[in-house]
Amino acid sequence: MAEQLISLEEFWSLRERYPVLDARSESEFAQSHIPSAQNLPILNDSERKIVGTLYKEKGSEVATMKGFELVGPRFHEIQKTAKRIFPDGEIILYCWRGGMRSQILSWLLGMVGFKVYRLKGGYKTYRTYTFDEVRKTRKMIVLGGKTGVAKTLLLQKLMENGEQILDLEALANHKGSSFGSIGLPPQPSVEQFENLMAENLRLCDTSFPIWIENESRKIGRIILPDQFYLLLLKSPLIDIRKSLDERVAHITQDYALLPKEDLIAAVIRLKKRLGGLRTQEAIADIQAGNHSAWISNLLIYYDKAYEFDLERHKADKIHTLDLEGKSIAVQVDILLKTKDQIHAKSHHETHRME
Repeated sequence: MAEQLISLEEFWSLRERYPVLDARSESEFAQSHIPSAQNLPILNDSERKIVGTLYKEKGSEVATMKGFELVGPRFHEIQKTAKRIFPDGEIILYCWRGGMRSQILSWLLGMVGFKVYRLKGGYKTYRTYTFDEVRKTRKMIVLGGKTGVAKTLLLQKLMENGEQILDLEALANHKGSSFGSIGLPPQPSVEQFENLMAENLRLCDTSFPIWIENESRKIGRIILPDQFYLLLLKSPLIDIRKSLDERVAHITQDYALLPKEDLIAAVIRLKKRLGGLRTQEAIADIQAGNHSAWISNLLIYYDKAYEFDLERHKADKIHTLDLEGKSIAVQVDILLKTKDQIHAKSHHETHRME
């Protein structure tokens, strides 16, 4: 069957109906790819290196012939694999720039009855879009507060109430502290993280603000784009206040069941900041299962770090809310009312400047 070239705009709607296939090598795919895509390399890493070297030294024709020589014996296996993975016989296909690799795979699959929608410009076109998307100016409300005030839970409840949220820690597979990676999958690459961010942001209505948790510039090994981080610092921040007991209880729910050896390793990573005595005390409490003690111990450090981070935000953009002792439903209601107040103030200031 014949292929159909599609634009990125067409890709967004077609992706709802058809699976996506990445024809690049396994290392390219591992570094970053279109989310939900599956990988079926037309040239694997070693073959791609050989062909690339020939292209530079002897030109396109020699490199193309070598490519066919290398992959030709696998044509049948590639077709069988594609038929097994995509039994419906319709796919969206891309390579790096929409060139030789996706053209060859499209032809190869077309020979066994596939209907192929090939993305013009390939992954490069998609990546250009996601790079720009995460660096756009947009309305945000930052949810702040010391460790344990349940910012992530409140984000989820806001989403259930129809609000737009961007959960950076979920996308990064990291909770943003020395303990942040425990029990979570490996982090994506920075490039893949930006792809995931963009996939979320493109669905947001720019007329309304996006709720986002206050973060430092690094989440584990993920680094936020400069423009996005500066926007986060300039946006209105709601500083949630709760009692120490509430915070310790909330953290205990998340961490008490985690492996002790992982918790101890996280404490050891903080040894220089905690000091030797507090590190030993925290480790002893973890081993004894005294979670409230070691959590309270570490909050001394994390609270100081939060106060330091809060100074990065403009004082006139910070809105302090005391949510101590209130149910989650009441907390969400207060947050929504605060959002309306922030929006009204911003609207008034905009018209005053005009």
